[in-house]
Amino acid sequence: MPTMADVARSAGVSVATVSHVLNGTRPVLPRTRQAVLDAIDELGYTPNTLARSLVTSRTRSIGLAVSAISNPYFTEILQGVEAGALEEGYSLLIADPHDDPEHERKVVQLLHERRVDGMIVAPSADPRGLLAYLGRHCVPTVFLDRVVDAHADAGGDVGVDVGVDGGARFDQVCAESTEPMAQLVTHLSGLGHRRIGLVAGLPGLSTTGERITGYRHGLAASGLPYDERLVVPGNSASAGAEQATAALLSLATPPTALITANNAMTIGALRALRERGLSVPDDIALCCFDDFAWADLFSPRLTAIAQPSKEIGAQAVRVLLDRLAAPDAPARTVRLPCAFVHRTSCGCPDRHTASAGREQLDRPEQPRKGTVS
Repeated sequence: MPTMADVARSAGVSVATVSHVLNGTRPVLPRTRQAVLDAIDELGYTPNTLARSLVTSRTRSIGLAVSAISNPYFTEILQGVEAGALEEGYSLLIADPHDDPEHERKVVQLLHERRVDGMIVAPSADPRGLLAYLGRHCVPTVFLDRVVDAHADAGGDVGVDVGVDGGARFDQVCAESTEPMAQLVTHLSGLGHRRIGLVAGLPGLSTTGERITGYRHGLAASGLPYDERLVVPGNSASAGAEQATAALLSLATPPTALITANNAMTIGALRALRERGLSVPDDIALCCFDDFAWADLFSPRLTAIAQPSKEIGAQAVRVLLDRLAAPDAPARTVRLPCAFVHRTSCGCPDRHTASAGREQLDRPEQPRKGTVS
């Protein structure tokens, strides 16, 4: 098995230079760096990751804690994280917190004990224990998909605020939620709907709050009153959405249109509608937040907000590596734009799909991959 000394002889450099190229511990001239990389490739040299970690105090590994990995949305986020990490030479250690605050803190502690260089976490609805642990141990962390409230207390013994405002400790990467949800509401109101129901997510999640806010903004923009009876939590799950949809349909004046706040809840809503023999969109229009691979295979095909899930994952890796390179830099929140996927479950004819397709929701005068604050 070739050694670092063999690589140094082949490249005509010192062992120290080879080490600097492998570990990034000192700038190396481009031609020298390429000579070392060519020698590594020619000899088939495999660096000793364990030995390298002892020297650099880095394991080149990232801990990823996301719930519902079986959910297609989080599966695509995972693919984005994995691709971004692999491109930078990092490995992943993955855990599922199951959206349970106590389990969340435990799995994050386990990942930390495995000496990961940093973490990417989709926080639960009650992240106080998580924040206390991460703050106490100064773990470089990026919050993914769900942001932490700017005034959330990180625990009595830590006493720091976490969020997008000044003094924030952790970086965050997520998709826009408020404006896209408002667009779904205004689209349905433009089709003549005056009672639009919302199957909301799990209370406490930032995505749930933002999408309810967007729903209310859309109603206000359409000149429609807010009726709290038309907003029922589906708890971000199929079974919960089925119950929530049944509750909405049981109202004395049920909604004529329905919005589901994530893909899992769309399945539950469709099940509830089928059980009552209701046809979409003839009996009730349906739009959903989250697109998924088979959304255009339903009959009718589902009008949806598509989140850039893979890009969210890849961006989270880039933000984390920036944090590792500059630990004292100001924390930032990156929000990525969504796309409006216009199909037929809203009641529009197919010709709209052919002409409109996926419509980007960011402002055309501000082309970007994400907004940093």
